[in-house]
Amino acid sequence: MASLHTLSKSFSGWILFCCCCCLPLLLTSSLPLKGASTAHHTCRLRKINFQQPYIRNRTYTLAKTASASDKDTDNRLIGQELFVNIRENNRCYLMKRAVELVVKDVLLTEVKNQYPYVEEVAQFLASLTSELSSCKSSGNREHIEKNLEQMKNKMEQLGENGKIKAIGELDLLFDYMENACTDAPKKGGNKKKN
Repeated sequence: MASLHTLSKSFSGWILFCCCCCLPLLLTSSLPLKGASTAHHTCRLRKINFQQPYIRNRTYTLAKTASASDKDTDNRLIGQELFVNIRENNRCYLMKRAVELVVKDVLLTEVKNQYPYVEEVAQFLASLTSELSSCKSSGNREHIEKNLEQMKNKMEQLGENGKIKAIGELDLLFDYMENACTDAPKKGGNKKKN
């Protein structure tokens, strides 16, 4: 009888262990579900990356500071036109590439000494693109490359003001990347700028 009592105690302890420890691990496992595409999982970021108030505030402050110097209100570098003809499952890849372009061609240039927080924001954005290093486009990349080329050409046509504009739109870049690369997009859509 004593062994039955000991067995029932260890059995209930085992069930408690499985329910409390094993089940949550299984539910949060990053293994793809049967039949699920692994490409989708490589093009995902954790929502928590975008919920850090410190870096969000730095990014938005930097964007606000630069947009005050932006004299061109007719052009937009980072907007809905970036997503024209881009399938939903390629939007995170597109944003990864757009962020890489802005970091390399804008934030890591001579402007890093002109605005506060540039290096911190550049490091943060580079860490996101690094997390997405396995993210590839699915299917034809023609529209992605065309849209990125248009963005880059517009920035170059605007000259120095193109870099200022790109920095002034970092808040949009941040929001678009969050919406495209996390599983739960923000409520209310993207922030619009006038």
